[in-house]
Amino acid sequence: MMASGTKSSKTNKIHEQLIHSTETIQTQNDSNSDHTITKHGFTTSETRSNIMKKIKGRDTVIEKSFRLIFWHKGFRYRINDRKLPGKPDIVFPQYRVVVFIDGEFWHGYNWANKKNKIKSNRDYWIKKIEGNMKRDRDINNKLIQAGWIVLRFWENEIKSDLDRCVSMVLKHLNKSLSK
Repeated sequence: MMASGTKSSKTNKIHEQLIHSTETIQTQNDSNSDHTITKHGFTTSETRSNIMKKIKGRDTVIEKSFRLIFWHKGFRYRINDRKLPGKPDIVFPQYRVVVFIDGEFWHGYNWANKKNKIKSNRDYWIKKIEGNMKRDRDINNKLIQAGWIVLRFWENEIKSDLDRCVSMVLKHLNKSLSK
């Protein structure tokens, strides 16, 4: 187990790839502009771009806190297992239970209402988020067909009703034990 605060060389490589993949090109029209053209071809402010770069895709505070509860209860798990479709956030291999903790924006929470509120780069974001939603459904189906129990929680669900979310996972872990 890695000491907190240290980064493995693998993490550093991933970080470098992320920086490389989010490189932007200054607009030639106005070199003093606060806007850049991203690799996806739309204009975004430097401030917005920097905010989006800092959003974590794994090991968020919510994920760490949620899985720590199970560790203290004696359950052992894997994190982001690449052998499984979708690299679930928490995998309980001996119980065949996987847990995903989805961010509201990226995975389309309350999408029917939120979709209409997107103001900038609508085409890109609608396509991106609906693609994420479809991928989530496909991943669920693949895992279920392979005999896994799939549990998905919204981040806000864990924040607002932690006990219920923990109870749901424990119910499935205990059910798997009794088989």
